[in-house]
Amino acid sequence: MTLIPAPSRCAPGQGLFTFTAATPLTADPVLARAAAWLRHALTSATGLPLLEGPGGVEIRHTVGLGPEEYRLTATTESVLIEASAQAGAFYGAQTLRQLLDPAAFRAGRTGDRTWSIPAIEIADAPTYGWRGCLIDVARHFLPKNDLLRYIDLLAAHKLNVLHLHLTDDQGWRLEIRKYPKLTEVGAWRRESPLGARRHRLFDGRPHGGFYSQDDIREIVSYAADRSVTVLPEIDLPGHTQAAIAAYPELGNLDVPLGVRTEWGVGENVINVSDETIAFFTDVLDEVLELFPGEYICVGGDETPKTQWNESLPAKERMRELGLRDADELQTWLMRHFTDYLLARGRKPLGWDELLEGGLPPGLTVGAWRGDRCTSMAARAGHDVVVSPFAETYLDFRQAEGDQEPVPIGSVTSLRAVHAFDPVPHGLTGQERSRILGAQAALWTEHIDSPRLLDYMAFPRLAAFAEAMWSDERDFEDFLVRLAVHEKRLDALGVEYRPATGPHPWQRRPDAPGHPRTRAEIDSELADWTSNLRP
Repeated sequence: MTLIPAPSRCAPGQGLFTFTAATPLTADPVLARAAAWLRHALTSATGLPLLEGPGGVEIRHTVGLGPEEYRLTATTESVLIEASAQAGAFYGAQTLRQLLDPAAFRAGRTGDRTWSIPAIEIADAPTYGWRGCLIDVARHFLPKNDLLRYIDLLAAHKLNVLHLHLTDDQGWRLEIRKYPKLTEVGAWRRESPLGARRHRLFDGRPHGGFYSQDDIREIVSYAADRSVTVLPEIDLPGHTQAAIAAYPELGNLDVPLGVRTEWGVGENVINVSDETIAFFTDVLDEVLELFPGEYICVGGDETPKTQWNESLPAKERMRELGLRDADELQTWLMRHFTDYLLARGRKPLGWDELLEGGLPPGLTVGAWRGDRCTSMAARAGHDVVVSPFAETYLDFRQAEGDQEPVPIGSVTSLRAVHAFDPVPHGLTGQERSRILGAQAALWTEHIDSPRLLDYMAFPRLAAFAEAMWSDERDFEDFLVRLAVHEKRLDALGVEYRPATGPHPWQRRPDAPGHPRTRAEIDSELADWTSNLRP
């Protein structure tokens, strides 16, 4: 079979089920959203009405299955999808679409054809509950319609979390009604680097954009209909120069700042005054209204302590709280926001740098600096979402050679992504249960268009989806299935990277990169984690 991700169990039958203009589609009321999605998707591509009625294709509510589990049984006479919840029914519907000709992934008809699927029995459920993708819309803004398209692409691969990196030094992308300057000032910068920052080249073009609150409501609703949860990130206390540019009283300096125009880790962080804490509490009040999901990310990564170590108010705060250093000051500050979220029934997610000053209680850790951070967080009793940069950052180059557009980092190959295992060796069973799953990351410093986003994401995101869904993996078999799956991506208009290398128009000779070896990456990782406290 050519399904991606590969199902848990699959038994081919004899013959075909053929869709006709008389084929009905019906669903139990609790699973009606999955049926509505399937009807819309297939009717657009096939022209078949798929009206309600008995027989034909049925989506049936069945107790005893997990929330994302489904069974699909196709005979020559009927198709039955069984699930206990909306997510499982939706994934069964996605599998049904993959069983059809790749033309079923188009938005309109391309001619008359016979629409059939093979007789088959499939029993399927994911290995990990958290199967996510981070899209950094702060560095380069992704317009709403392009983001909705990406939700469809995540859903087509049975990924279930869209982590939106909404704020950073280079842009603030979320309307906050109480503080309009966050988008009036913070949502645009005067120019962007052209290629890796070491070359000191800039494009001279203003860049910006933001999502209105109604945009976010639309995005969240659209995603929910496709069993995708949108996880917002408001990055604190570092990566905040865009906010400080809009409201200078949030910073530590007496000089005005603009929205940052360079990549990398900036020195400008928010101060630790009561007024600044109240400001970002107000921001989170509006975030909670917009994003109903269980998790909210409050950042905590890459926070230089230089300004706090030189700030008299920060030093006084450390003295009055009896804190040893600025790392503990960061944990104290972040604990305010994590406690705030926990008191409102939400779960805070923060990056693994918070290990350096002690993890706030109740924090779920986003482990991006390798197995050591993952293991330390799990052993400390914290849930972990794994996203190691050397294995899952899809902004890293895909192959050796200067043909790759803006090549940075070490090579993260399709094979390596497919082989990724989020659970480090040496954990006990209890500690392993703390690993919720993983997410790939599309950081967009060097991804300045939806076309380049496609190139960097696919087909590696399909390989990642299989790594998170399928318990047993066979890369050579995946490549066989991928050859068919690429026709589906073609039908969806995804400009993925060909196995033979980029098309001429996918190259970026104008934007030089900074490729590194895996040994250099590993050495950098060791430096980053050398001060972790057991």
